[in-house]
Amino acid sequence: MSLEIPSPQVRVAVAADAQAACNVLRRSIAECCEVDHKNDRAILDAWLGNKTPQMVESWFVSPTNFSVVAELDGAVAGVALLTGAGKLALCYVLPEARGQGLGKAMLARVEEQVLCWGVKALQLHSTATGHGFFASRGYTDAGKVRSPYGVETVFFWKQLDASGVAGADATKRKRFCNCNSA
Repeated sequence: MSLEIPSPQVRVAVAADAQAACNVLRRSIAECCEVDHKNDRAILDAWLGNKTPQMVESWFVSPTNFSVVAELDGAVAGVALLTGAGKLALCYVLPEARGQGLGKAMLARVEEQVLCWGVKALQLHSTATGHGFFASRGYTDAGKVRSPYGVETVFFWKQLDASGVAGADATKRKRFCNCNSA
């Protein structure tokens, strides 16, 4: 008998998720991104400076953003945020939830939303920690960019079509968008 790993549930984030999502962001950055911040207190403080429950709530309620959370066993364990310009601004999971499909599930939902908005490409700035994840999901590495908080990031982009997959056959395209479903 094998242990079954619970599948993540991805849903649209609401204001009430801000505290839990903020915890995800702060812990993921501090504990999973050490290769990026190198435990430099100044870089870490700058990176975490806007990761407050109030700020996260403002991102979630902004009409120009689309935010999702991933839950495991009913608790928020991942958060992703898409801007109206088609930029993935956040995609983080709790350290203990890594490797359980949360990032993939959130990214798939965000890619669906990008297409619903009629945006043809998704772009993001990845840390070194996230580089392999985004590369494995079909994103193109377009070079290094320094973040405002002093971390070197990689600019990634991915051309999407109606199936959410780069270069998919046009006959597989969806006829209707389900943008408003969680």
